[in-house]
Amino acid sequence: MEKNVFNWKKMDNASMMYSSLQREEYSAIYRYSVMLKKPVDPEALQRAIDKAKPRFPGFFVQIRRGFFWYYFEKNNAPGPFVKKDVAEPCRPLRFNEDNGWLVRFFYYGCRLSVEIFHALADGAGTHVFFKSIIAQYLRELGISVPYESEILNMDDMPSPEEWEDAYTRHLGKVSKSQPLIKHAYQNIGTSEPFYTFNVTMGFIPVDKLKQRAKERKVSVSEYVGAVLMYVLMKKQKSEKPIKERPIALAVPVNLRALFPSKTLRNFILVIQPHIDPSLGDYSFDEIAELTHHYLRTHTNRHEIRARFTRNVKLQNNRALMLIPRVIKNTIMHISYYKTGVKPFSATMTNPGVFILPREMKEHISHFEVIQGQNVVPRTTLSMLSYENTMEITFSGTQVETDIERELFRFLVRDGVPVKIESNRDRSKIEYIDFGGEE
Repeated sequence: MEKNVFNWKKMDNASMMYSSLQREEYSAIYRYSVMLKKPVDPEALQRAIDKAKPRFPGFFVQIRRGFFWYYFEKNNAPGPFVKKDVAEPCRPLRFNEDNGWLVRFFYYGCRLSVEIFHALADGAGTHVFFKSIIAQYLRELGISVPYESEILNMDDMPSPEEWEDAYTRHLGKVSKSQPLIKHAYQNIGTSEPFYTFNVTMGFIPVDKLKQRAKERKVSVSEYVGAVLMYVLMKKQKSEKPIKERPIALAVPVNLRALFPSKTLRNFILVIQPHIDPSLGDYSFDEIAELTHHYLRTHTNRHEIRARFTRNVKLQNNRALMLIPRVIKNTIMHISYYKTGVKPFSATMTNPGVFILPREMKEHISHFEVIQGQNVVPRTTLSMLSYENTMEITFSGTQVETDIERELFRFLVRDGVPVKIESNRDRSKIEYIDFGGEE
């Protein structure tokens, strides 16, 4: 029996947004990479991908343009094919190029990478997909790897639960928007030429990071988020503005911890931890405490459900549904700038911890994550951990390096060593001290 969950599929709320924002110079792309201990065998990787296609049908689709909305359709074209890696990752895609594939696979030396168009899945869904691909790749090399909850068997039938629209399933009765800081400090830099995408990675011992976070009675994510806001606050103050605006982060939250779901599609919602420097100077410890309490207070089931219920009801509004797609795209662009750009100073995302069975650990050095470009030249911070290594990536199209420089300097001053890698010209990176591990 053919393993097929759908030939076409309606998009979820997040997929609609990412597809509508698509344009020539921008795509919502992100990348996961694994550094193996031996060079990648592209033929074995291609076999693993081919076996994954019927097991993960939602990743191997194409986007079709309907008169009113975009939708997913099964992609029967050849591919996607493994390619040698490129210097600038997360390049914009076009729906009509590369046989319409929305997922890309790259290799270079020991690095194996996957790039995903965000309309397909969030980080948690890609987490399962990528781990399963790596496991199958190792099996193609003759290595025995057990199946686990997040390492799926390529011979199994895909479950309908894996491709459900979890937003719709958990829809509530109450619809309400979250009060947002409407205009935060924008932190917009100088734009690089098209196709220039800067990536700077910091590799940090998890135990050191946990120790510093524990001293402030916060989580690692809360600690890093507080450092980012502290650095942004200092940057705005150095610019001597007439009026200091709030410093606000866009932080995606994985909703599977609040609402039971096995979906591999998008199931996230962005929250907005923030401070208001116009009220006075904040110490770092004050910011850490405020970040901690904000994230705990605003990730409760009732508030979150009311927010995504509002988004879904707006998408299903009959009047809006009857507007042609090309007009909807313009409306979405305007709306996104108002609600997805102006209210934030930076984005910070943490897809979580990569936990692997012993049979896989023997062959893996570390993992990396890169968030694609923003719609404006503004920095994005993404982070994930594996074993005792936390990898923090700054990525974007801005020329300036001040935010990543000051954040890593702060960590070193706080007793957390950092090792740096970057695709930038080394002469443009002005870091001075990395705790002796550069």
